[in-house]
Amino acid sequence: MKKVYASADAALDGLLQDGMLIAAGGFGLCGIPELLIDAILKAGTKDLTVASNNCGVDHFGLGKLLDSRQIRKMISSYVGENAEFMRQYLSGELELEFNPQGTLAERMRAGGAGIPGFYTQTGVGTVIAEGKPVMEFDGREYILERGIVADLSIVKAWKADATGNAIFRKTARNFNVPAAKCGKVCVLEVEEIVPVGSLDPDHIHLPGIYVHRLIQGQHEKRIEQRTTRKREEA
Repeated sequence: MKKVYASADAALDGLLQDGMLIAAGGFGLCGIPELLIDAILKAGTKDLTVASNNCGVDHFGLGKLLDSRQIRKMISSYVGENAEFMRQYLSGELELEFNPQGTLAERMRAGGAGIPGFYTQTGVGTVIAEGKPVMEFDGREYILERGIVADLSIVKAWKADATGNAIFRKTARNFNVPAAKCGKVCVLEVEEIVPVGSLDPDHIHLPGIYVHRLIQGQHEKRIEQRTTRKREEA
């Protein structure tokens, strides 16, 4: 089965449709699928629901899809670095389903594992719990959270072989693994494709069985917030 495609456009061909649910890996600008986001922007697919920790920053990453008004709803944990995200939400232009970060990661993981829902204490007694079933276990209340099964997963790894076995580099691992597993179809972009058999099986973070299509490309890897210390006087 061929998994390697020549471009992001080719890898997404036939997969995109208006109104679909997309799970996107990344945290801030770390480990985001830049090339696939640009391909979705180019395709003009609209009314999207996107499950992602945040929505990039203004004019970059998923923020590009906010600018183009292609996203109808976000399922996210954090909106603080994207002024357009906040503006659209507060003005009623964008629907937002807030999730605590651990809950969002577990919803993706559960969806990928075939688990339709789970109970958690996180969010009990807050607006997060509104409208959700509550159960008591060992004298404590828990709310039901549903697993996420996305129509499409878009993720970014450091390197992979042609079968899709992938390795993520340090913090870029973040939401990428659970996001990849919860999609009915997973498209992966990587910095390097290596020969099959060259990766140590013990070092693989995402088995190729979860990956349906794969591309290699150059990434900008923009720094979200550059923090440096003052240079010491000689």
